[in-house]
Amino acid sequence: MSLLVVGSVAFDKIETPFGKTDKILGGAGTYVGLAASLFTDDIKLVSVVGGDFPASYLKLFTDRHIDIEGIKVVPDGKTFFWEGRYHTNMNVRDTLTTDLNVLAGFDPVLPDSYLNSRYLMLGNLTPSIQRKVIGQLPHRPALICMDTMNFWMDTAMDDLLDVIGMVDILAINDEEARQLSGEYSLVKAAAKIMKMGPRFLIVKKGEHGAILFSENEVFYAPALLLENVVDPTGAGDTFAGGFMGYVSKADDTSFETLKRALVYGTVAASFTVGNFGTQSLLEINSQDIEARREVFMKMIRFSD
Repeated sequence: MSLLVVGSVAFDKIETPFGKTDKILGGAGTYVGLAASLFTDDIKLVSVVGGDFPASYLKLFTDRHIDIEGIKVVPDGKTFFWEGRYHTNMNVRDTLTTDLNVLAGFDPVLPDSYLNSRYLMLGNLTPSIQRKVIGQLPHRPALICMDTMNFWMDTAMDDLLDVIGMVDILAINDEEARQLSGEYSLVKAAAKIMKMGPRFLIVKKGEHGAILFSENEVFYAPALLLENVVDPTGAGDTFAGGFMGYVSKADDTSFETLKRALVYGTVAASFTVGNFGTQSLLEINSQDIEARREVFMKMIRFSD
């Protein structure tokens, strides 16, 4: 079923203890879309880029059955650019440059062919933009998932709470869950956040996996144990893309399906961190995902 993805398409420049890159393809919408394309071939991507964005990058999307009618190209503008440096502990990074460029004026207008999308993934953007996207849809999607960050909690809390009340799933990390709820216990935080509107909460814990909460159930998926982690950029967005890609493929929103989606999102993210940027996502296929999922299941499965 159709998956609508709204998020940044960008340039990144990355340095980690294992090397560094020049400008490469990045952005939340990019990682979400590429990860989702491992599960479904009905993806519609909404974003904005400048005239400096290579046609070859746009072709990467279409080659993976990602509809790019919703990507606006501003011919005389520059594409969003982020540069960061990771510490030896790659949970810590320094942002060296953030140039919003055309993203600063992003005002998404959905093409007619996007209006009946069955599933919606809202990448980390200004809450007012996320709300505008929802407002353009004539029929509510079967499932709306949104990402956000502590910056919007600090600067646009009223708008953020408004959007949170419109979605089914909020996906944030543990630090953000604690800030949003004012609770240190993630169990208490989840209960408080779900009272804000979402039926489900995903708490991402990086190298320690992710937790899925509903009103009455909890499911925890650990991260895969990896020999090499080269670049964590985009791991959370890859997780979201794998998660929503699987949900779209299954066309089911039960808790059992969401549990499986959490595992598939975790598996997809494990590939991203093994190389710089989107390189791994561009090299793997659905068979690779299934093979690593089997490794993951062997890691956590036991009988008593």
